[in-house]
Amino acid sequence: MTKKCVYLFDELDQAIADAGGDWDNARGLLGGKGANLADMTRIGLPVPPGFTVSTEACNAFLAAGVKFPKGMWEQELAALSEIEKKTGKKLGDPKKPLLVSCRSGAKFSMPGMMDTVLNIGLNDETLMGMIEATGDPRFVYDSYRRLIQMFGSVVMGVPDEPFEEVITEYRKSRGVKSDAELIAEDWKAICQRFKEIFRRYTHIDFPTDPYEQLRLSTEAVFKSWNGRRAIDYRNAAKISHTLGTAVTIQTMVFGNMGDDCATGVAMTRNATTGEKRIEGDYLINAQGEDVVAGIRITDPVENMAQTMPDTWRQFVGITQTLEKHYRNMQDVEFTVERGKLWMLQTRDGKRTAQAAVRIAVEMAEDGTLTREEAVMRVTPEQVDFFLHPQFNVKGKKDAKADGRFLATGLNVSPGAAVGIVAFDADLAEKWAKKEGKKVVMVRPETKPDDVHGMFAAEGILTSRGGRTSHAALVARQFGKPAVVGVAALDIDMSQHLMRVGDQVINEGDWLSIDGTTGEVYLGKLETMVPDISDPWLKKLLGWADEFRRLGVWANADYPQDAKRAREYGAMGIGLCRTEHMFFQTDRLPFVQKMIMTNQPAERREALDALLPFQRDDFAGLFRAMDGLPVIIRLIDPPLHEFLPSFESLMIDLTDSKLRLRRAGNLKEIDDILHKIQADEHVLRRVEALHEANPMLGLRGVRLGIMMPELTQMQVRAIFEAACLCIKEGVDVHPEVMIPLTCHVNELKVQRDALEAVAKEVLEEQAMTVDYKFGTMIEIPRAALTADEIAEYAQFFSFGTNDLTQTTFGLSRDDAEKGFLIDYILRGILPDNPFESIDEKGLAKLMGIGVELGRKTRPDLEVGICGEHGGDPKSIAICHKLGLNYVSCSPFRVPIARLAAAQAALMEKKA
Repeated sequence: MTKKCVYLFDELDQAIADAGGDWDNARGLLGGKGANLADMTRIGLPVPPGFTVSTEACNAFLAAGVKFPKGMWEQELAALSEIEKKTGKKLGDPKKPLLVSCRSGAKFSMPGMMDTVLNIGLNDETLMGMIEATGDPRFVYDSYRRLIQMFGSVVMGVPDEPFEEVITEYRKSRGVKSDAELIAEDWKAICQRFKEIFRRYTHIDFPTDPYEQLRLSTEAVFKSWNGRRAIDYRNAAKISHTLGTAVTIQTMVFGNMGDDCATGVAMTRNATTGEKRIEGDYLINAQGEDVVAGIRITDPVENMAQTMPDTWRQFVGITQTLEKHYRNMQDVEFTVERGKLWMLQTRDGKRTAQAAVRIAVEMAEDGTLTREEAVMRVTPEQVDFFLHPQFNVKGKKDAKADGRFLATGLNVSPGAAVGIVAFDADLAEKWAKKEGKKVVMVRPETKPDDVHGMFAAEGILTSRGGRTSHAALVARQFGKPAVVGVAALDIDMSQHLMRVGDQVINEGDWLSIDGTTGEVYLGKLETMVPDISDPWLKKLLGWADEFRRLGVWANADYPQDAKRAREYGAMGIGLCRTEHMFFQTDRLPFVQKMIMTNQPAERREALDALLPFQRDDFAGLFRAMDGLPVIIRLIDPPLHEFLPSFESLMIDLTDSKLRLRRAGNLKEIDDILHKIQADEHVLRRVEALHEANPMLGLRGVRLGIMMPELTQMQVRAIFEAACLCIKEGVDVHPEVMIPLTCHVNELKVQRDALEAVAKEVLEEQAMTVDYKFGTMIEIPRAALTADEIAEYAQFFSFGTNDLTQTTFGLSRDDAEKGFLIDYILRGILPDNPFESIDEKGLAKLMGIGVELGRKTRPDLEVGICGEHGGDPKSIAICHKLGLNYVSCSPFRVPIARLAAAQAALMEKKA
């Protein structure tokens, strides 16, 4: 027996049964449009009769090489016969013709991405029957030309422009501005012209057999599932390509039969603000595409209260019924035919982030939703929108239309940034701080010593680098919009310009970057800034805090970041990167002196100069986080990162030697020789510090062991700051983190040396401090021997950026700009492991570390401080592994609070 694949609107119960008794599966079978039309029929709303051809039939059609599956067409004809009985009309009958629409409808709404054909069943014979039945030849010829145009465009691939040119020609000849002003004779003539266009492009006559029209339209809708725009939309919306689309065949009702007819689209609430009032557009004497295509100037839907008051009251009642039934804001389509209201579609309405939050909160407060459901209703991405400026949608569309779109890269830090191009950090800082200019800093890639320019810039753009590159990490940390890895950018640092194809952008030119989409534009685009003080968001996140088990901490290096993190709801600092403090201009000379000298006394002198800076830094963090824990990671990167690069030194030396040849006086010669001597001294030290693989070289705990006075200075600064703050009445809880441990003996040696310094300070100050010593788990061996390491660590923090690299054996920047993206596109890897924790590998390793660590120390505090700490998928994994907290950029804290609550609620539901 042939599998059932066609369902009448009044066969919803059977569809649900065939889908395993599950409503969500039934939506997958019938598509969102078909399922909701059947559902509206079931609850007694006015829906024109129809049926749906299932998504399973679509997938079978595509799998068979665009051939209908066995028995499907016969089922479609049988369903059509049932519609004919219900309406008293028949497809192709010259006297009482039935006209139908053919629409797409996937499980998840994809507005405008697939195809629709209206008025199927019209031909030269049925046209006359329609004229006789309605007494309105203008309406009938208008409907016929729509069928020819839509069928030609959708089914046969005829371009729209020739059709539109004919209509424009007739409007001009009649001296009218709108299609509604053309008369029956015009539309009759236009129909003939349309048939000629159809024949010219397809080399066949327009099909007059209504059944052939229906069959070819069904095929076209199925095929549109694999159309370019549908594929692009699914990629952007992360909708599976395997779902397929259903086809809904529905009796036509007409809003273009006169002044007692109308058609419109409406939202049951304001889709921009979330305000509880109907908003939308409608037109009297029109068909649906007139409203959505922008062909005619529409009227606000609430005007129906004056033009059609009885119908408006009925419509308002139906929207209230639908919102209550679906427990969500609805996007509806309707038609009024001869004063009778018909509902043609309902679906969950698309909305802005602000509207999504407000609607969820208000529906929870009025009892439509529970608070748990409200928290689950809002996505982390929608919360993210509140924290970053955004480009005006129209502005982006206009920029693309007039050729200002330049290129696309990796969208690593969301938000909009507009500024003039600066190719180096010093200039970016000068322009921004001293001259008050808005700057976009553009670099091939950024380094730690660019950080001052990054702070000053509105946004960051690089031609190289990946999602966890320096630029990406710092940008997310400080909420800077950033686009990295834009391969199309050819940056010429010597000429202070860049090229994208033939377009040249000079330093000082205006640029706009969209960190949300990864797009780069020439010139200034208009932006809008969402408001984090939104009262509905605060209320929603407060509810989220009640449901989550996982703590949310923040990565913050400076007091202002810690203050922001706390305002956003962070309950501690999970990572303070002390090396960032060393790059500030007032400290860097002392850091470089410490590195350059071979004399212990000079090194001690440099460290003594650095200690007050570090003490003030830590005191500022303790004050900002009064009463909350602060984890301070001791210096991690290799020392060469604090010195100029080998390449830049060689360039400077070559330049100096060339200048020496052209020098005109003894003073100039002497100055150049002194510079050459100084640069050669630095170069020798850089060469001495050079490592083939510095990422796995002398850094972290190894650096602390080999240069103990450096980390001892840092620990002294931490505890002196703690004592100072306690005297001020601040409640401090410092946690000292030793990075990159791979063997328990490393940790034992370093902790013993550092704790001796801590105790020495506390004895000097005659004070006690609540403190912990712990380590960062970044090496697989550390996770595998966590039971041993936990003997000397009171807490673990998984540094998942480096742990991902060492687990996969990947260099993150090289992989992301090389083969990794291709791996993901080809399905070799399911996801980018630097974006979301690798559940089958890295998560297992983390699980081993947690289990072994707590076997030794049951009260072991365990968290995560890599960039994964702000990723909702990774947060769900951390919840599952039983971590105490996740730590992320301050700007990701609200997102993490919601994601942690959703992970807990999903676990409860399961």
